[in-house]
Amino acid sequence: MELLRKVREIMMEDRLMFVYRGVVTNENSEALLLLLEKEMEHSEFGFMGRKRLFMFVLESLQNVSRHSNGVEYSTMSLVVYSKTDYGYTVTTGNVIGKEDEPGLREQLDLLNNLDPGQVRELYRKKLSKASFSSKGGAGLGLIEMAKKTGNKLDYDFVKIDDNLRYFILSKSVDEAGKSQREDKQGLGFSGKNIFLLEKMMADNSIAMVWSGHLTSDIEKQVLSFTETRMSEEDIEQKARRKIFSIMVESLQNISKHNPGFDVEEKLGMPIAMISSEKKGMKLTTGNLIKNDKIPLMRQKLNTVNKYDKKGLKEFYRISLAGDELMAEKTGIMGLIDIARKSGHKLDYQFEEVSGDYSYYVLSVLVDINGR
Repeated sequence: MELLRKVREIMMEDRLMFVYRGVVTNENSEALLLLLEKEMEHSEFGFMGRKRLFMFVLESLQNVSRHSNGVEYSTMSLVVYSKTDYGYTVTTGNVIGKEDEPGLREQLDLLNNLDPGQVRELYRKKLSKASFSSKGGAGLGLIEMAKKTGNKLDYDFVKIDDNLRYFILSKSVDEAGKSQREDKQGLGFSGKNIFLLEKMMADNSIAMVWSGHLTSDIEKQVLSFTETRMSEEDIEQKARRKIFSIMVESLQNISKHNPGFDVEEKLGMPIAMISSEKKGMKLTTGNLIKNDKIPLMRQKLNTVNKYDKKGLKEFYRISLAGDELMAEKTGIMGLIDIARKSGHKLDYQFEEVSGDYSYYVLSVLVDINGR
């Protein structure tokens, strides 16, 4: 529970909506883009703002996929979405060799000092002379990124060791597609917090965090992304179905207690986090709950936790049949299902945040080795 509190503080302080740490592939790139698109549907972003941000996401994900320094370091790639008062920021991070830094820095500085017409001309010249390799043609990716987005790019290189650097690329746009820092890109931008975020996620085996208003469309995309990532990992089909089913129940549990956007903005956003442990995968959710609802919720959780696997199966059958619908059993089906499928007790906590609301954290470990 302490880990989630730390993650919440980081997400709130830097206004982060979504963080993914892991290998970036063509398959999960599509899911990553759709997740941002669905979030932006509920904003006032105009066509140009969306177009430029989506172009940046597409190009930067391809850049991460192409230039990640070997399989050994590809899991250190990071994709971060954040929301500011004026718009959105998308940031990516990946490991590169020390020898690649000077060339990238030179190219980014050049692009950031060209106007749109000069960028297009440079692109045409490079395209006609490009020598293509498995990592793209003569740096065309960054030039195309600058050409399509119409804005300059923030970047940083953080030293990992004598041979490796963490390359961070970031873009912030308002609803018109313009960057608030357009005239001073590269000045004052630091990727240190992004690098520290990657390290924190690595140290705690965190793969994904979503923190924001959970609409039905967002819920579907979070589930879709999770499903895509599981299909790419060495997890058996049966275990994948179990994890997916439990995550559906966990996200629906958040929706049941939705107090509305204004209250969430003020007191705390819902959160969904996926992390790994030796025994399996841990799913953790957090959301606001009215204080007067806590006694019954605590009673339900304690009722579920008192049963073993065999007892849960029978309790589920009785509850499904509608027998003995006492107060502590009403609305308990989702919690029974989570505990029954996970094979573990439900870990929970309530932290009061105001006179009316508390933050309710629910965490469950899901076995993926056949239990």
